[in-house]
Amino acid sequence: MSATPLLLPFCCPCSAVIACARPSFDGTTSLAPPRSPSLSSALISPLPAVWPWDMVNAGPLKVSPMGFGTWAWGNKFLWGYENTMDESLQEAFNFAVQKGVNLFDTADSYGTGKLNGQSELLLGRFVEEFPECFEGCVGAGLCIKSSIMKRSTMYIASVGSAQLHYGSMIQYEICFLPSGSEWSQKQIIIASKFAAYPWRITAGQIVEACKASLKRLKMKQLGIGQLHWSTANYAPLQERVLWDGLVAMHKEGLVKAVGVSNYGPKQLLRIYDFLEKKGVPLISAQVQFSLLSMGTNQMTIKSICDNLGITLIAYSPLGLGMLTGKYSYSTLPNGPRSLLFKQIMPGIEPLLQSLGLTSRRRRKTMSQVALNWCLCKGVIPIPGVKNINQVKDNIGALGWRLSTDEISQLEYAAAQSPKSMVQNIFQTK
Repeated sequence: MSATPLLLPFCCPCSAVIACARPSFDGTTSLAPPRSPSLSSALISPLPAVWPWDMVNAGPLKVSPMGFGTWAWGNKFLWGYENTMDESLQEAFNFAVQKGVNLFDTADSYGTGKLNGQSELLLGRFVEEFPECFEGCVGAGLCIKSSIMKRSTMYIASVGSAQLHYGSMIQYEICFLPSGSEWSQKQIIIASKFAAYPWRITAGQIVEACKASLKRLKMKQLGIGQLHWSTANYAPLQERVLWDGLVAMHKEGLVKAVGVSNYGPKQLLRIYDFLEKKGVPLISAQVQFSLLSMGTNQMTIKSICDNLGITLIAYSPLGLGMLTGKYSYSTLPNGPRSLLFKQIMPGIEPLLQSLGLTSRRRRKTMSQVALNWCLCKGVIPIPGVKNINQVKDNIGALGWRLSTDEISQLEYAAAQSPKSMVQNIFQTK
């Protein structure tokens, strides 16, 4: 039987996916690239956590259903950051991208003391250094380990066999032609936030803050430019300046889209109306959202976002680690978090017991159950990560769904817990 050329319509950053159909030894049809002795030792690594069709629309952007936060990157006070962690952080970043995650959240204020802006600096370096000849095809639907052979300006990765289950088993051997590091620059979505410092009193200063972030990130354009918090609670006159700055950076093409963080229901509606009149869509709103933070305010914000087509991004979806199962009243984290944990942990036993029960029944970790609850609520969680093991654990929340009964049980347990997460002091009404 002669081989028949076949073009596979994968929605991925590959310049092409070309294979040949031919019968395999088990009688099924396999798709295989032309054989090459130099490429015969290719191996398959685990499938990606995020397939192209899993991507979520956020305004003009397509983002993974889960992103990762980088608050800890450069923060010595709360998260114990040291420069020696950079290699581990880069390993975590590379693995996340190879698994299909493309949304990373940062801020110009992330990093303590002299390390202010360190999170953006690290992200910029990691994106720039993301390997062109990587072991895999980012976001293409298969993560692979293979020999790489350069042909002109393309890299051709020959893959061994993989088995995909769609009712019956079909064996595939696929040849990917990824476009390399240029893709990472275009497809990785960096969402950075600009602090409402009291000295930022003109729209031009907000624009300059955005330009400074771009310089640290080594990028020409941000995915999402966000206001880190509203000043409505304490400096209402500054609020309009912040909004004008957001419009200006969008008009100058410094950001693809704009968003806000820590805006309550009333301020969220106000800025939405303001931006709409300026012809600038508000595509995202960040809020503390988790099984520990699901009060009336959060649910009202979510309802507004759902009605207006705003993507809700959930920060601290694991309650600073309280929902991971790693800590208890007798096993506390180092640093200032221990004071907060001592205050809250004894009052969330019903929730922790329900999380533990669900995780054991599902054979998932407590973190995965807590994150999956966020996904089931239709929000994009952005848990913080500091190492590859945390990335692996968190992406285990993808690809499955809690049942309606399980969601109800978790929410009932949360409601029965006398304690909840302390709210951000900058959160407005």
